[in-house]
Amino acid sequence: MTNVLVVYDRAAGRLLHEQEYEHRRDAFAARVRAEREFGRRANVEVVVLAAKSRDDLLRTHARYFLSLDDLAAPRSPSSPS
Repeated sequence: MTNVLVVYDRAAGRLLHEQEYEHRRDAFAARVRAEREFGRRANVEVVVLAAKSRDDLLRTHARYFLSLDDLAAPRSPSSPS
């Protein structure tokens, strides 16, 4: 299981900080510290995401890890119609 602390600026559409933790408690302790640092900024999200792998997080929470241009780019269909 991977636990990732993410600090994301919604207004800018960019990741400010990302840190992976093996243990959930360490990730949540880091979240508390990050909330103290970034908490006054209204457009900043501080979250901890957990999944079996980083690839899973990229699929389920792509907006945190991809640029706005990447998210807006047309995707090829996964299977032919």
